[in-house]
Amino acid sequence: MVQCRKYLSNADCVACFTTAGSKIRNCSAANGARVIYDGCFLRYESNNFYDQTTLPGNQGLCENRTASQPTTFITAVEELLQDLQVATPKINGFFAASKKEIVGDSGEKVTVYGVAQCIETASESGCQDCLKPASNNIKVCLPGVYGRAIDAGCFMRYSDTPFFADNQTTNIDLFFENGSSNKKKAIIGGVVGGVGALFIITLFALLKLSRRPKEDLRGDILGATELRGPVNYKYKDVKSATRNFSEGNKLGEGGFGDVYKGTLNNGKIVAVKKLAIGKSPKVKADFESEVKLISNVHHRNMIRLLGCCSKGPERLLVYEYMANSSLDKFLFGEKQGSLDWKQRNDIILGTARGLAYLHEEFHVCIIHRDIKTSNILLDDDLQPKIADFGLARLLPEDQSHLSKKFAGTLGYTAPEYAIHGQLSEKADIYSFGIVILEIICGRKSNDVRNDLDGEYLLERAWKLYENNKHSELVDETLDPEDYKIEEVKRTVEIALMCTQSSASLRPSMSEVVVLLKSKGSLEHTPSTKPAYVHSDKKVGEEKSISTATPISKATVSISQISGR
Repeated sequence: MVQCRKYLSNADCVACFTTAGSKIRNCSAANGARVIYDGCFLRYESNNFYDQTTLPGNQGLCENRTASQPTTFITAVEELLQDLQVATPKINGFFAASKKEIVGDSGEKVTVYGVAQCIETASESGCQDCLKPASNNIKVCLPGVYGRAIDAGCFMRYSDTPFFADNQTTNIDLFFENGSSNKKKAIIGGVVGGVGALFIITLFALLKLSRRPKEDLRGDILGATELRGPVNYKYKDVKSATRNFSEGNKLGEGGFGDVYKGTLNNGKIVAVKKLAIGKSPKVKADFESEVKLISNVHHRNMIRLLGCCSKGPERLLVYEYMANSSLDKFLFGEKQGSLDWKQRNDIILGTARGLAYLHEEFHVCIIHRDIKTSNILLDDDLQPKIADFGLARLLPEDQSHLSKKFAGTLGYTAPEYAIHGQLSEKADIYSFGIVILEIICGRKSNDVRNDLDGEYLLERAWKLYENNKHSELVDETLDPEDYKIEEVKRTVEIALMCTQSSASLRPSMSEVVVLLKSKGSLEHTPSTKPAYVHSDKKVGEEKSISTATPISKATVSISQISGR
C-alpha cells in the first residue's frame, strides 16, 4: 500500500513514492516493512494489513527549535490537534489540513498549521484508535515549533510555518456543533484540497491521481523517517554559556563526564555534558553517528538532547535543563523525604514507560546499561526523564568481554552483565527493579545499615517478601495514610520480578508498565531469589565502572540472597 498526503502535487506524490520504493527495497529480505515520509507512506507485508492502524513502534518525531511565545503556541497546537483528532475520522478519505490562529493574553498572535491522515482502508473507529496515541506522541515535541507522529496507519504533523496552501485547508468546523472542538475560533480555509494518490500494491498497481492548481505550495515530501541530526553548536558559544566550564556552573560528575549549567545567547538554560571518550578518528565517527541517533529519541520520559559540539577540543552534548536535578537528591540527598507516595508511584511508572520506549518502541533497541536514581532527572512537575541513554555505546570496545564493554554501577548492575559481560535489555530491567526498591524505601541499594542486620536492600526486600512483611520496607518519612499496603505489596513484588537471577524470568518493560498500571494482586509472583553484585572493596561503597576495564579486573563478587 502507498498513500500520499493530499496537499502534494501529482509530481511530488510520484517523486515521494519513487524515493520510498527505493528505500523499502533495502528490507526485501524481511517479511514486511514500512517507510513513512512527510509526503507519503509505503508498506508491504506477507499478511493482510489493510485494517491495521496502530502498532507498537508508534512515536513522535521532533525538531529542537523552540517557539518564541511558548505558552500561546502550546495552546494553539493542542487545540488544533484536538480538532484534527476529532474531525479526521469523520471525513471521507480520512484526511484533514487546517490552521489555527489565537491571540495570547499579552496580545501576541500565533498561527499554527497541521494535518492528520489515516490510511483509506481503515474504518472510522480504527482511525480514531490511531489518532489518539498519535496526538499524545506529537505533543511530546512541544514547545518545539515542528512535530510529527507516525504509526502503522496514521500520520499527524504540525508546524509554525505553512506547508500546504490556503485552498487546501479542510473546513473542519462542519464536524463540531459549536464551530470547534475547543469552542475557540479557528481560521480555516475554504475547501478540501483535491490532490492525493492511493496505491494498493497486490498483483497490480492502481494509481488514482487528481489535479490541483499549479500555483499551490510545493509540499515537503520527505523527512519523517529520515534521522535528523542534532543542532551543531559552536565551541566558543558553549564555552561562553558555561562561563568557561566554571566550577560555579558545575551541576555534577558522572561516568561519562562532567555536567555544567549553561545559558545560551537566546537566554535558554541548558545542561552541557563534557564527554570523556577520547579523541581518536574512530571515536569522532562513533560520536557523530550515535549522537545523531539519540537526538531523535523523543519521549516525555526521556531527557531531550538539543545539540552537540564536535568541532573543538571537547566532545560536548547539550541537553534540556532540569531545575529539580536528579531523583537521588530527593531520596538520599538534601531533598530527602519530600516525595509523597503518589509522586513516587508516578516516577516509577514514568521511568518504566521511558525504558519501554527505548527497548521496544524506538526504531532500534537502545540498552541504557546504567539505570540508577542519579540518571533519572525530574522536571518542574516531578515527572521523570531518563538521562545518559545511548552514551555507553561511545566507550572504547574491550575485546575481553563476551558482548559489549561494561558501563554500569555496581549495586544496580545485573549479575550476568557485571560478571560475564552478557548484555541484553534484561540488564536494564534488573537495574530498574533496584530503583523501584530505592524509591519505596528511600535507602540506597548498597547501603548496609547495622540496624537492619547489615543487609543490602535487595536482601532485606526478599526476606520481608518471604515473610509477607512488605510494609516494613516503606520509607519512614511517608505518611501511612497516603498509601495502601496492597499497593506497596504489588510494587515490591514487581521489583523482585525484575531482579530475578535468571534474565529469562524477568518481564519485559512493556509487561512491567502493564503490571504497574493494573490493580489487584499479581497473577504471577517472583519465583526465584535475586542475586546481587557488590564491591568487596568496602561494604556499602558504590563502585562505578564507566570505562572499558574488564569487570574481572574490578574487585566484585556475586551473592545469592540466601547468603553471602
